[in-house]
Amino acid sequence: MTQHCVTLLGSTGSIGDSTLDVIARHPDRFSIHALTAHRNWEKLAEQCVRFAPHVAVVGDARTAMQLQARLREAGCATRVDYGRDALAAAASDAACNTVVAAIVGAAGLEPTLAAARAGKRILLANKEALVMSGALFMDTVYASGAALLPVDSEHNAIFQCFPREPGLRGAVTRIQLTASGGPFRLREPATLVHVTPEQACKHPNWVMGRKISVDSATMMNKGLEVIEARWLFDLRPEQIDVLIHPQSVIHSLVSYADGSTLAQLGHPDMRTPIAHALAFPTRIVSGVESLDLAQVATLTFEPPDYERFPCLALALQALRDGGSASTVLNAANEVAVEAFLARHIGFTAIAAVVSDVLEQVQADVATTLDAVLDVDTQARRAAQEALTRHRTRDRSSVRGGAAASQLG
Repeated sequence: MTQHCVTLLGSTGSIGDSTLDVIARHPDRFSIHALTAHRNWEKLAEQCVRFAPHVAVVGDARTAMQLQARLREAGCATRVDYGRDALAAAASDAACNTVVAAIVGAAGLEPTLAAARAGKRILLANKEALVMSGALFMDTVYASGAALLPVDSEHNAIFQCFPREPGLRGAVTRIQLTASGGPFRLREPATLVHVTPEQACKHPNWVMGRKISVDSATMMNKGLEVIEARWLFDLRPEQIDVLIHPQSVIHSLVSYADGSTLAQLGHPDMRTPIAHALAFPTRIVSGVESLDLAQVATLTFEPPDYERFPCLALALQALRDGGSASTVLNAANEVAVEAFLARHIGFTAIAAVVSDVLEQVQADVATTLDAVLDVDTQARRAAQEALTRHRTRDRSSVRGGAAASQLG
């Protein structure tokens, strides 16, 4: 049995929680080399006491001091580091052979790329690594001999249904990523201007962080997943479809030239794809019960509504445009979602800000990490300027939405 020594990037988020839950069930298979968080040092301290990693990494010196003090009180010998360089070092350290990339957003790109350069076995839950730098990231994986295993439920489902032999991959005609449709699948598009952060974060099926929950509500998350799938499975944009499936039981489908379509089914619980990727090519207990289709009873499907979900349309267009358009898309979306969660803009302004930035920022091909980060910076600057316009325009709707939330 192979012993995996794991570095978990983003251990205090929902993916981190699920990963540690699976690992705790199999102490004979997995040990922890490093746990990382940005500023949530209290939760990270609890994890360090329980799992005794060699190192813990946080975002800044003050947070590191707070964590170190708590660990000393608890008698925990975990070393504490901080900053971007320490994060990359934890991801590339020779002491670990497996890296779970679960940092949300662009912040996860550099340490995940460091893990790829070091030839690690990478369990990828940070889709932005491929959205921002698809060609660069995949070239690094191939050059270093790293192993890339998708953890997102949709990509893991495709991976399970995809042919293993490279010579058979030409038989795949298309893939379909399923989407629940989020909390606003049936809501009239004209009323979305009044959506509050609390409503947007209330996903009907999945328990996720606030940023990802908003991305799911706008369906930007699904657009980012389409871009990620293009790079993971080396497919053309026209081979990738999105299918609304409210029950979140079928996680994705792969269609073949002979007319066959294979699907992966399971409960909407991230421990299933995490356990699959951690133990691949074997199977281990995840803590998730087997699916009872008689109890599920009904599975329904429908095409996405691009009027209701303009962010999905923007993401698909960015994929078709190529170059660094998806880097621009991701940066603008991160800025806009943060502003929405802070109640500075309304829900529908997220798509408006992203659209503005895609029109303003030139999306040339970026072939180095520095070039990718430069595009990211330009897009964020343009997004901040766009926020000024949309903040004024949406101020009344944001106030109205907040009032409606308090009354409801």
